[in-house]
Amino acid sequence: MTTLLEARSLTKVFGGGVFDRRTTVALENFSIAIDSNRPSITAVVGESGSGKTTLARLLLGLVTPTKGQVLYQGRDLKTMGAPEWKAFRHDVQVIFQDPYEVYNPFYRVDHVLVTPVAKFKLAATKAAARAVIEDALRAVGLRPEETLGRFPHQLSGGQRQRVMVARALLLKPRVILADEPVSMVDASMRATILASLRAMTVERGISIIYITHDLATAFQISDNIVVLYRGSVAEAGDVEGVVKAPHHPYTRLLISSIPVASAERTWVSESPPAAPNPAEGTGGCKFAERCPEAMPICRLARPPLFQVHPYRAVSCYLYQTAPALLPEEMVKAFVEPTTAPNAGVSGMG
Repeated sequence: MTTLLEARSLTKVFGGGVFDRRTTVALENFSIAIDSNRPSITAVVGESGSGKTTLARLLLGLVTPTKGQVLYQGRDLKTMGAPEWKAFRHDVQVIFQDPYEVYNPFYRVDHVLVTPVAKFKLAATKAAARAVIEDALRAVGLRPEETLGRFPHQLSGGQRQRVMVARALLLKPRVILADEPVSMVDASMRATILASLRAMTVERGISIIYITHDLATAFQISDNIVVLYRGSVAEAGDVEGVVKAPHHPYTRLLISSIPVASAERTWVSESPPAAPNPAEGTGGCKFAERCPEAMPICRLARPPLFQVHPYRAVSCYLYQTAPALLPEEMVKAFVEPTTAPNAGVSGMG
């Protein structure tokens, strides 16, 4: 597999300064690889505090990892020069959770679209720039004549978010990091935005890392999925297998919490009780104190990822008879040359 964007054993620890020695492990030994030749959508799912947004910021080069590397076309972000950074900023775009924070309220929404066109020289004339912008707006279901010329407060939340999707689309990127892109829009707009994201992959060949707390939307549009718990991977693999037949107790908890029409109709019957998290540094499984199936070993040693299927891995001692993945085997373990999902994901739990 030729990788376009890759994370290798990323760890990010916050704190530990002179005046406060306490530390928080936001992300631990996480790896992901996006195949440059096979566009796909990989969902990264977890509850608040699981490390999802920290991962997005690391992949964008906005924060520096404590350990590990982020590589773009094989080059470490920390060592890239100005021309390589410009190419990276062109090829890797982001859609944030709250579109309103991206806009300057004193500028019309045209500003967020005209700026990248000018910066990356996407059009030679004003007329050509206008045509490029209008095409991008139509691609996400917006009418240019009803969108351009307005201030951000004059658009709905769904419209503002779709303008940001259009902005990402303008640059014809190869990867988009979508950080909770539909969490702040209503249900009617959610389906439209998700359809636009899926079309980017299917029709335009853009890979997407879809970061969300919502398993339902992840299942709807993704090819692969990574389930994070307190910065570590609990389960990863093909989205159909993970969601329809979850192995890790935490994944089952997430799925059982999805609202359904009837309380008696749930995908998973058991619901692990909430309990205080173990202190950092205990060395055991991070989910042990909440897990109804915890064993003595769970509190003594951190489980590795066990490969329970060619395209599936679980960080849980319930599957310790399966082969454990070595660090160098993690990324390729989820990718099969012809039929497997298109992005490799990995991490240690």
